Amino acid sequence: MKSTQYLAKVVEELSQTVHLISDEESEKLVNQILESNKIFVAGAGRSGLMGKSFVMRMMHMGIDAYVVGETVTANLEKDDLLIIGSGSGETKTLVAIAEKAKSLGGTVAAITISPDSTIGKLADLTVTLPGVTKHQSEGSDKTIQPMGSLFEQTMLLFYDAIILRFMEKKGLNSTKMYGKHANLE
Repeated sequence: MKSTQYLAKVVEELSQTVHLISDEESEKLVNQILESNKIFVAGAGRSGLMGKSFVMRMMHMGIDAYVVGETVTANLEKDDLLIIGSGSGETKTLVAIAEKAKSLGGTVAAITISPDSTIGKLADLTVTLPGVTKHQSEGSDKTIQPMGSLFEQTMLLFYDAIILRFMEKKGLNSTKMYGKHANLE
């Protein structure tokens, strides 16, 4: 297959994930973000990169949001929200972060393929996304893509959809958000 044919297949796979995501779980996440003082996002590898992009957009919206592990990350306190993106829900470093957040009185949200995982069980709310784990042994979806690519791509688009829902709820548009965009370049 040519590259553009692979791209068409990837887009086809992504279009099939939309109807597998719960509107109820998604709306709970939106509301929890709105109710929380600060938002922290964690993930490992590519899932972590998707989380970083989500934090950037939240910052553009004026939300007090941080990437866990960065040097400028604030301290998590009671009434703050930790969002963990993990396909397997078993990444040891992320389990430890979830446990710490809970011990500090924070709320934990899991974005995962595996709601019955360790992180899923620790979480106060979960959003289950379709896909397969990097080992392709967990998850019910078939994909031509390697490892956790389908989950990671779905997570990025899901995070962007959450931003659009916020924009709607807060009456924001791109022009208002652009005022918070970096302008030192």
